[in-house]
Amino acid sequence: MDKLKMHSPNLTEANIAKLAALFPSCVTEARDEQGRVKQAIDFDQLRQELSDQIVEGPQERYHLNWPGKREALLAANAPIAKTLRPQREESVDFDSTKNLFIEGDNLEAIKLLQESYLEKVGMIYIDPPYNTGREFVYDDDFKSTVKDYVSSSLQEDEEGTRLVVNLESNGRFHSDWLSMMYPRLRLSKNLLKEDGVIFISIDDNEYHNLRKLCDEVFGEDNFIACIVWQKRYVSNVTAKWMSDMHDYILVYAKDKSLVSFSSWERSTQQQAAYKNPDSDPRGVWRAQDLSASKPYMAGLYEIVGPTGKVFSPPPNRYWRCNEKQFKEWDSDNRIWWGVNKDARPMLKSFLDESERGITPHTWWDYSFAGHNKEATLELKEIFDGNSPFDTPKPVKLLKKLVELAGLENSLIMDFFAGSCSLAHAVMENNAEKGSGNRFVVIQMPEPCNQKNDSYTSGFSTVSEIGRERIKRAGNNLVGSSGVEDIGFRYLKVDSTNFRDVFYSPDGFSQDILSSAVDNIKDGRREEDLLFQVLLDWGVDLSLPISHQEIDGKTVFFVDGAEKHMALAACFDLDVDEAFVKQLAEYEPLRVVFRDAGFASDSVKINVEQIFAQKSPNTEVKVL
Repeated sequence: MDKLKMHSPNLTEANIAKLAALFPSCVTEARDEQGRVKQAIDFDQLRQELSDQIVEGPQERYHLNWPGKREALLAANAPIAKTLRPQREESVDFDSTKNLFIEGDNLEAIKLLQESYLEKVGMIYIDPPYNTGREFVYDDDFKSTVKDYVSSSLQEDEEGTRLVVNLESNGRFHSDWLSMMYPRLRLSKNLLKEDGVIFISIDDNEYHNLRKLCDEVFGEDNFIACIVWQKRYVSNVTAKWMSDMHDYILVYAKDKSLVSFSSWERSTQQQAAYKNPDSDPRGVWRAQDLSASKPYMAGLYEIVGPTGKVFSPPPNRYWRCNEKQFKEWDSDNRIWWGVNKDARPMLKSFLDESERGITPHTWWDYSFAGHNKEATLELKEIFDGNSPFDTPKPVKLLKKLVELAGLENSLIMDFFAGSCSLAHAVMENNAEKGSGNRFVVIQMPEPCNQKNDSYTSGFSTVSEIGRERIKRAGNNLVGSSGVEDIGFRYLKVDSTNFRDVFYSPDGFSQDILSSAVDNIKDGRREEDLLFQVLLDWGVDLSLPISHQEIDGKTVFFVDGAEKHMALAACFDLDVDEAFVKQLAEYEPLRVVFRDAGFASDSVKINVEQIFAQKSPNTEVKVL
C-alpha cells in the first residue's frame, strides 16, 4: 500500500520529466550530495538541441539577470515539509464557506497549494511591497519556523541566517526585490487557469524590472496592458521634485488568446451624447467620423451631398468604407448630413444596436477607481474611526478589476493580502452583481506598525487586521440579495504533522525508530491530519467536510456523506476488517488511514483487497 508523500511537489523533478519528454537525448544521470544516482539534464546537449549552430560555450543573449536569480529559481522549485493547519474557532462559517484565509509566508503557502489549485484560479491580484528603500521581509528559508520570519529570507548573515534588510545602501537593492518576487510569480502562474489573468500593482521604483520579470515568467506575448491609476487627487506638498500622482497595474494573461474582458457600462454623461434630432425610429444615436487614417485605396472617392456639395476625405485620410457601402448606409438613413443637409457626412451609431459598452482603457482616474484617501476612509468606517493599516487599496479599484475580468463562480487570489481589500471587493461584487466568486487570500503574520492605529486598536499582526476586516465587511453585507458567502476558512502555514523520522529515517538510530511507532507529532489534531491529506492528494480545501461515527470510529467525509465522496479518512487506532468493510460500502474516490492505526499487520495487508472487491475505483493510502 502506498504512503502519501506529505510534502509539496518537487518541481525540479517535474521539470526534468517535461524536458525528458521533449529532448530524450538530453537525459543523463548524476549523483546527488548523498552519492545516490538520480536523473539529470545534460545542459550542454540541451543548448545544442535548441541551437541551429555549433555551441562551444556560453553565448550572449538578451535576458533579465541579477545576483541571486539562480537561488531564487531554486527556491521556487524546492519542496518543503510544511502543512496548513485549520483554525476552526477563528474562522467564519467554517463548514459552509468556500473562501480561504491563509496565514503564513506566501511562498510556502503557494507551494502547498500547487496541487489542490493547479490551473483553478481565474484571477490573481497582488499589491507586493514597493521597493522604497525600507525593509521588506519574506521567509524564503524553508528550515525556519514561523516565529523566525523577521530574520529570514534569501541572504545569509555570518551565522548562516538569511536576511533581507533592503536598504538603499545595500548593493543588491533591486536584486533582493527581484529574488523575492521571482519564485512567487513562477509558482502563481501554475495556479492560473488557461484563460486566467494577473493584475500587479507597482510604482516607479520597480515598474521597469517587474515588466521584464513578468515577460520572462508569463511570456512577452501575454502582456495585455499597463493600467495607470490616479491614486491621489491633490499634489503631495512634501514631494522633493515632483508629486507622484499615480501607480501602475500590470496586466498579464496565462494565454492572452483565450482572454476576453468585459466592456464598461456607459456613464450617464456618455449616454447623454446620444440624441435623436431627426426623430429616427431606431432611437437615439451619435455621429461618428466617416474618415480614417489607415490607408484604404477603396476609400478614395468623392461624395455628393443632398445639396450637390462635393466632399473628399480630409488630407492624408480615407473614407472608412467603399463607395458601395456608403450608398447602402445613405439609402438606409444612416448618414447624417446636418440640419441643413449640407454638412460633411457622418455615420449614425445607434445606442440600441451597440452590442458592447465602452472598450476598457488604461487611464483610470480617481473618480472612476477611487484613491488612497478613500481607501483610508473605508478602513476608518470599518474600524470605528481607526485606520490600522498604512497602505490599503480602495475597494472601488479592486471591484473595477474584478468586473473587468468578467468572472462568475470563479476563484480569485491575493497572496500579498495586507488589509484584505480584495476579499472585501469580491464580497461586495458578489452582493451587487450576484457573481458567486470566491477568494483565497494569503498574508504573513507581519508585526503591525506601532506608529499607526493598529496597536491602539488591539492588533499585533497585519493578518489579524485582514481577518477582522473580512468579518466586519461581511457583517455589513448581511441581507444583500447577492450575498451567499461572507465566511472564510482560516488556515495557518505550519511545520508538517509528521515527526522528523518520517522524512529522514537514515538520521535516526534503530532504538528511536523502534519507539516511534506512530509517526504523528504530539498535539496534532485529526483535522490537522485531514488537511495535510487534502493538500497531498490535491483536493480543493474549501469542499464541505462532515464526520460520522461508524462502528465506534470517527470518519471524515469530504464533499459528500452518502456515497462516492471525494475522500474518506479515518485516523483512529485499532481499525479492524469489519470496520474497513463497512467503510468500503460508501465507495469513496479516495480513502486514507493512519499507518499505525490498524489492529494488526494482517488487517493492513487485507485493506486493499477489501476495497478492490467492494469499491474497486477507490484509491487507498496511509499516512
